[in-house]
Amino acid sequence: MADTTLTEKQLIEDCKQGNRKAQRLLYETYAGKMMGVCLRYCKDRETAKDLLHDGFLKVFSHIDDFECKGSFEGWVRRIMVNTALEHVRKQADEGYSQPIEEAYALSDADFGVLERLQASELVAIIQRLPDTYRTVFNLFVVEGYSHKEIAEQMRITESSSRVYLTRAKQLLQNMLASYV
Repeated sequence: MADTTLTEKQLIEDCKQGNRKAQRLLYETYAGKMMGVCLRYCKDRETAKDLLHDGFLKVFSHIDDFECKGSFEGWVRRIMVNTALEHVRKQADEGYSQPIEEAYALSDADFGVLERLQASELVAIIQRLPDTYRTVFNLFVVEGYSHKEIAEQMRITESSSRVYLTRAKQLLQNMLASYV
């Protein structure tokens, strides 16, 4: 935490009281990690920044709902993921999602390349996935959601979630193979 004189619990309580200094400190404390979450669900930094700011607006408007049971960072993370999912759903409703029928030629990749990749390079490769594939991949692999939960969140079937995940993995393999 940026200010060690305040405990997380006190910082949260100050935010609940509307203390702007505490809100800024809370934002500064978690923005870096949460930006990473937002970047996983969109292709560009500007959209990720918008999601981050929208997510923090939700954090501050619903902070009274946090009962100090469990991880505050986990609670914030969940809000960021849900904010990103709203964005993905909106894009899908507007026709920006990748149809499941669009298959790609697939091949096996040399996974030794993973050992040579920087985290930022891997994130950049994942960001190149079509929106729906990237979202399902992140929800399942990174966030640990089940296919049932993903289906409910994204308003798709469980089998579609499985197909999107499989295709995302296959596309990642191809991208990694060409990266070599």
